[in-house]
Amino acid sequence: MEQIRTYEKLDRPEVAAALFYPRQDTTPAPDGAQDHGIEMEPGVVLGGRFFLTADPAAVNLLFFHGNGEVVSDYDDVGPRYNEQGISFLAVDYRGYGQSTGTPAVSAMIEDAHRVLRWVTAWLAGQGRTGQLVVMGRSLGSVSAIELAASEEAVAGLIVESGIARTLPLLHTLGLEVQALGIDEADGFGNLEKIGRVQKPTYILHAQHDRIIPLTQAEELQSLCGARSKEFQMIPGADHNNIVALTGKLYFQAIKQFLKRVGKSHGPRRSGIRG
Repeated sequence: MEQIRTYEKLDRPEVAAALFYPRQDTTPAPDGAQDHGIEMEPGVVLGGRFFLTADPAAVNLLFFHGNGEVVSDYDDVGPRYNEQGISFLAVDYRGYGQSTGTPAVSAMIEDAHRVLRWVTAWLAGQGRTGQLVVMGRSLGSVSAIELAASEEAVAGLIVESGIARTLPLLHTLGLEVQALGIDEADGFGNLEKIGRVQKPTYILHAQHDRIIPLTQAEELQSLCGARSKEFQMIPGADHNNIVALTGKLYFQAIKQFLKRVGKSHGPRRSGIRG
């Protein structure tokens, strides 16, 4: 039976302050990119920045970034995905970039579902028929795994520097979890959720990640329920320099994975909603 999670202990101010590093950013979209405001609820709009290829059948990569990042940090990355024939759709959390609202774990997870519904409807309205794959980096793995475990519209999952267990991360961030009365059952639930993922999955992790150790990625890979799953350890890398170390090979590897996703699922049905 699926565990019902409320995330109320992670929504405590002291925990949220350690997990989220929001910053406002008004960097204009570069040439070739589109900015979108995605309404979550009255008064709360998330900013998204889309880098779309000319091919309406190209795969769409919906991306959730790390806790100290904003979508404009990926202005150099989006075109590199486009070079590989991939449309790259990055979305901020509440309080980040041009988004309004205040970040919280429960809101981040609920918003992921709202974002997915908005994006799938928007893609259908634009006549873009390519598969939709979710990707999460670091904290963004929470949103991506949540969607891959529960939403039919998701064709595949990519996890970079992802979280398996919540308590070790909270310890690393300086929180006294015992004093706060938090145990693993109060956490993100990524291990339980990835066990329900049936979509093709690709997990990438740095060899020397000191924020989220490599052993966490190995746990995610071990428990992932997908029949088609791949694991890539990046030698010599740490939490924040995987792309810098691997360069074009990074994007080529993701392209190859996305090709396999496309072969296993075929074209996306227009207008599908999770």
